Amino acid sequence: MTAKPVTTRFAPSPTGFIHVGNLRTALFNYLIARKSGGQFILRLDDTDRERSKQEYADGIKEDLEWLGLHWDRVERQSDRLDRYAEAADQLRAAGRFYECFESPTELDLKRKKQLNMGRPPVYDRAALKLTEDDKARHRADGRDGYWRFELNQTRIEWTDGILGPISIDAGSVSDPVLIRADGQVLYTFASSVDDIDMGVTHIVRGADHVTNTATQIQIIEALGGTPPSFAHHSLLTGAGGEELSKRLGTLSLRDLRARGVAPEALLSLMARLGSSQPVELRMTMDELAEGFDLSSFGSAPTKFDAEDLFPLTRARNQALPFEAVADRIAALGIPEGLAQQFWAVASHNITVLEDLAPWADLVLNGAEPVVEPEDAEFIAQAMALLPPLPFDAGTWAEWTARVKEATGRKGKGLFKPLRHALTGQAHGPEMADLMPLMQKVRGV
Repeated sequence: MTAKPVTTRFAPSPTGFIHVGNLRTALFNYLIARKSGGQFILRLDDTDRERSKQEYADGIKEDLEWLGLHWDRVERQSDRLDRYAEAADQLRAAGRFYECFESPTELDLKRKKQLNMGRPPVYDRAALKLTEDDKARHRADGRDGYWRFELNQTRIEWTDGILGPISIDAGSVSDPVLIRADGQVLYTFASSVDDIDMGVTHIVRGADHVTNTATQIQIIEALGGTPPSFAHHSLLTGAGGEELSKRLGTLSLRDLRARGVAPEALLSLMARLGSSQPVELRMTMDELAEGFDLSSFGSAPTKFDAEDLFPLTRARNQALPFEAVADRIAALGIPEGLAQQFWAVASHNITVLEDLAPWADLVLNGAEPVVEPEDAEFIAQAMALLPPLPFDAGTWAEWTARVKEATGRKGKGLFKPLRHALTGQAHGPEMADLMPLMQKVRGV
């Protein structure tokens, strides 16, 4: 028997911009498909009509494209409402769907009563006892019914790709609401129908979905489908252990991009963070996929510190060929004849590519000199000995030799004040390499 081709999906709701926690889910599913030559589906779970926005859908696509996570096809749940209605009828016919009428307040009172009695707050299935006359009276009173899936109260078991063997007593879980009173199809139901219809074979998602998985396995089986292989990765927290939230905008991909984080840096960290493998910069998706192994990930919450992205970004940027930055350097005004030399010098003194701008300003316009009071007389004497522009590769050595002979200074006391006076900075490229690029020197 031929095995089904691997099909994975990333199913964000377009109710906000995605953050690194969402990215982890997207990347894991993408890499599984990539390694096997399978399909990766982008599915927009947009049945929440009030909160789903086109700008967020566009933003999700933009973020994934920036990272190089290219999907094979896009699906929108809002295009499949007729299919969900059909699947709901199938569950009604099978006796697995039942209508309820309790208000949120009534449900809350039931939960509190159960908790006060030391019982788990599981729905009591009171609606199963309603007669057609009872339902008609509720409707006459202005109540709209919502629909729950009746779980078989057995143990639901699967072998999780990260967590290992999982066993959940369905009797400890409330029958899930699948369709709200206003007709909105909820995630648990729509996702189950989609996974069957789209041939999804592997699902990786956060550990907060474990209970969803238990109920979805029964829903998929009730609809005649075969449950996919599930794996639940640990949840990311912020550096201080705080929860990540896409709607707060903390650590959203667009914020990280605006800070200059390189996509390769973000992918390299996310593909290994929380695993037993070391985090190392990988420049291509094939390199990332080659070493990716779900079984190497642990279950404990994993701290994410955005500052860890910047050493990786620095390494990535410093490894870029000139061709990758030529347009950016030209836009900074660096003459074409100096552009490659400028990149060779500046590239070793940047973290994000935006750091090129101040070096370009220094080269083109000179720098505001920094002179300590005790060095004022020394710098005045040194600047009088500075050779005229244009400088060349030997200018720094020639100048410092003259200044040393004239003033008697040497070592740090000679070189540091001169660098400060020319560049306004204490550190930077080798002066012998930087000076030939300089088009102007500001007076002291």
